[in-house]
Amino acid sequence: MKNIVVFLLVVLFLSCGDSTTKVSGPSATAQVVIESFYEKDEETLKANSTPQAYSNYMNTINMFNATVKDDSNFTVLQDTIMGDVAWVKYTTAYDKTPGVFKLVKQDGKWLADARGLKDKAPF
Repeated sequence: MKNIVVFLLVVLFLSCGDSTTKVSGPSATAQVVIESFYEKDEETLKANSTPQAYSNYMNTINMFNATVKDDSNFTVLQDTIMGDVAWVKYTTAYDKTPGVFKLVKQDGKWLADARGLKDKAPF
């Protein structure tokens, strides 16, 4: 019994050890989408976006030159999940102003979604 408790504590500490620098869930999808947008990786962008969001991205992607960076410096400022909708406020090395992603959960996967005129981020 004592060995099981020690083992579980070790696993707990290892799983939480670097949690401040890891990006997961909707935030990870937001990072993938922003990086694939600026790098013009259309396949990855399509796989991580709803059809409407992908269409919007494709309408604007050609306004930018492809920018491949070793580190996008993606930083989550705030995020919140409300059922199957998530909001992620972030900064990157690509842009000086913070951005906000709306994401929806479809078939167990978070996808970047187009923001409607009435959609307001909770922050």
